Amino acid sequence: MKTVPLFLYAGILLFFSSCDLSPSEINFHSSHEPKRQNTPFSDAVETDDLFFLAGQIGRDHDKGFLVEGGIKAETKQAIENIKAVLEHHGLDLDRVVKCTVILSDIKDFSDFNEVYMQYFPNRPARTTFAASGLAASAKIEIDVIAAK
Repeated sequence: MKTVPLFLYAGILLFFSSCDLSPSEINFHSSHEPKRQNTPFSDAVETDDLFFLAGQIGRDHDKGFLVEGGIKAETKQAIENIKAVLEHHGLDLDRVVKCTVILSDIKDFSDFNEVYMQYFPNRPARTTFAASGLAASAKIEIDVIAAK
């Protein structure tokens, strides 16, 4: 059996003693909009380094209904909703590192992407898929993860 030099053990112990192995604090944030205070989910969940935002659809929160104009208008509104939540927490779209996009019809991909590219020039990682039955009969839902 080989023996490990003592300085290697000392280095490993020093490394682990300098690491913060305590669990991170998690903050669950309700909506900054008074009308959405009683939703059964958090608008954003914050950990030490990341913000996880709830999915946003193309609903105009001031008027309470989906915007008109199809996938492009709904995409723009969904991203503006994301932008508002991020700004409320002192962040912006440049801090987004991951997007998950759900389309009600994959045929809308090109039109969605045209709008999306205007907002995310940094090109965060992204997953896009289609599913039927989105909330409020929306054409799109987007959720993001942002770095603090």
